[in-house]
Amino acid sequence: MKKIGIFYGPAGGRTEVVAKRIGQLLQEDNYDLISLDRAGIADIDKFENIIFGIATIGKETWDAEPVDSGWFDFMPELEKADLKGKKIAIYGLGDHLRWPNHFVDAMGELYHLLKEKGIDTIGKVSPDDYTFDESEALIDGMFVGLPIDEDFEPDLTDRRIKEWVNQIIKHLNIRYE
Repeated sequence: MKKIGIFYGPAGGRTEVVAKRIGQLLQEDNYDLISLDRAGIADIDKFENIIFGIATIGKETWDAEPVDSGWFDFMPELEKADLKGKKIAIYGLGDHLRWPNHFVDAMGELYHLLKEKGIDTIGKVSPDDYTFDESEALIDGMFVGLPIDEDFEPDLTDRRIKEWVNQIIKHLNIRYE
C-alpha cells in the first residue's frame, strides 16, 4: 500500500487546515502531512501519490512583493524532482470576492510548472459551482484542481472536499474504505 504525501504551504493557516480535512477523509494510515517549510526533494521522492496545497495570497501585490507561503523556497526543489509516474492532485485557496480576477491563480501557476515536467494532474473540477471573473487555474474549461474559498464560502468547503476526494481516490494506489 502506498501513502499519499499532502504537501502544503503556508503552514499554520487555512491551507494547512484544508490539508488536514482532506487527510481525515483519506483515513489516517493513508497519508502524511508535510509542511513546505520542512520539505525537500527527498520528501517528494518518497511518494507515488501527491497532493499539493497552495494559496493565492494577495495576488494583486504578489508579483511586486511575494508573500512567504513556503512555495518560494520549495519551487526549486520541485523543479529538480523526478515526478514521472506519480499521481498528483492540487487544491488551491483563493478569495473570489476580493481577488475575482486572480481566483486561485497560484494553483494554475503550479499546474503549469508540473505540465512543463510532463505531468498532468488528477482531480480537475468544473467551474460551475464557483463565482469569479478570471483564473490561471482554469484550463480547457476546468479548474486544474480543487478551488477553496475559506474566506467567503466556508460553508461549501466540506462538500467540495468530500466530492473531490471521492473523485481522486479511484486514481490513487491506496486502501480506502
